[in-house]
Amino acid sequence: MLKTQLKKNFNTGDFQIGASGLKQLLWYFTDVFFFRTKVIPFSAVLVFLLRTFGAKIGKDVRVKPGIQVKYPWKLEIGNNCWLADCYIENLDWVRMGEKCCISQQAMLMTGNHNYKKTTFNLLTAPIVLEDGVWMGAKSVVGPGIKLYSHSVLSLSSVAVSDLAAYTIYQGNPAVKVRDREIS
Repeated sequence: MLKTQLKKNFNTGDFQIGASGLKQLLWYFTDVFFFRTKVIPFSAVLVFLLRTFGAKIGKDVRVKPGIQVKYPWKLEIGNNCWLADCYIENLDWVRMGEKCCISQQAMLMTGNHNYKKTTFNLLTAPIVLEDGVWMGAKSVVGPGIKLYSHSVLSLSSVAVSDLAAYTIYQGNPAVKVRDREIS
């Protein structure tokens, strides 16, 4: 009964995974055996595997073991970025500019559900991180959010609206605490 009820109320609407069933299956095993297990500590190999599955990744990008990417074919990363063991739930596109830093256990969530509907429709929207953005450890960015150039989302903060350029945000929900000065 419960299983039937959950199935009835779950609706993904127009959501498209964007890859064949075979590609999804191959990515699942690649993710489990090479990324989540941290068997391969070499960034170059992890970047190669992400590119193999369709991620667009620039030069000199460092990807640390333990990173979780839902769909690499919906991921774009600019040059000179650094990604720790973060979680990218990219049901929609995640696009990063150059020189971005995504710290340990940070989370980028492009999807959520419409709690106002009995069908609990899946809602997705892309996330954009412009050049020089830094997401602190355990920070969270929600669907449809844009972090403008050189903004900072500090430790354990939650971005539920866009972050202005050259500004530091903190808290849940994240609020501006000061300007970011770069020397």
